[in-house]
Amino acid sequence: MKPIIHIENLKREFKMGDEIVHALKGINLTINEGEFVTIMGTSGSGKSTFLNILGCLDQPTSGTYELDGVLVKELNKNQLADIRNKKIGFIFQSYNLLARTSALENVELPLLYNPKVSAEERRERAVKALKQVGLESRIHHVPSQLSGGQQQRVAIARALVNHPVILLADEATGNLDTRTSYEVMNLFQELNDQGITIGFVTHEDDIAKFSKRTVVLKDGKITEDRQVTQRLYASEELAKLPPAE
Repeated sequence: MKPIIHIENLKREFKMGDEIVHALKGINLTINEGEFVTIMGTSGSGKSTFLNILGCLDQPTSGTYELDGVLVKELNKNQLADIRNKKIGFIFQSYNLLARTSALENVELPLLYNPKVSAEERRERAVKALKQVGLESRIHHVPSQLSGGQQQRVAIARALVNHPVILLADEATGNLDTRTSYEVMNLFQELNDQGITIGFVTHEDDIAKFSKRTVVLKDGKITEDRQVTQRLYASEELAKLPPAE
């Protein structure tokens, strides 16, 4: 098993006035290639801080973080930006799409920063990613012409377009109704079946049951790390819902 994320004794402290806040208190975690892991925790558990470190948006105070074999703390600002762009696919609760820009152009965005990718290849990869999420018929639509679930699919396609080593999703179903949440989780399960590694932050127990492994944070420490024994399949859960009106 190839470790995509390997963390040892990770700590993050913040100075607030005269006080030091210990947000993360010595975390050890490995996520291997092909895993689908949910990271859970209530507000104040440290999961947002942890996600920022996983996404190379913040640096730990101490401890080590290796992403795909790269020791993150040895990287400079430009190298961090590069690793964020090429190795991590981010998916946010609020989609973060450009409003006046088509689905295709939104998905092309991460590739604009890669001088090795021609305009033609950029378009091809964006179309392929939109097909992967089932939106090939909507590539020229702007976000206002798409439903919430479709906008989240565009965001997932944008996260996939650079062939990252891991998708990091932050409450990716938080703004969606039950049916649409299950549709998005079905897509995540399909992507994971294709071998894509997923780290999914959520506070919803029912959503966590769609993953393969659950890591629970509390007061800056991992209190649980378990395999999901009674895993739910989103396609089956969708079939149980009453027909959409």
